[in-house]
Amino acid sequence: MKKLSLATMGLVITLVSGCGESKSDRALSGAGIGAGAGALGGALVGGNPVTGAVVGGAAGAATGALTKKKDLDMGKPVWR
Repeated sequence: MKKLSLATMGLVITLVSGCGESKSDRALSGAGIGAGAGALGGALVGGNPVTGAVVGGAAGAATGALTKKKDLDMGKPVWR
């Protein structure tokens, strides 16, 4: 059951944060995607999901901030 709820959490985070028009939007969505993937990965390999979320969130935010608009533009984010 724990794996199912972690998988659901990862899916929801990915769906909600998969947008970005500006650099800050892409950094925020990258952080959300990275945190979800890191938490899920940490839990599935028997590690600490919180550590995975922190590392994944930082990597995702950096990747999102470095991504140019022309490389990936999925429209306005859900939170705007």
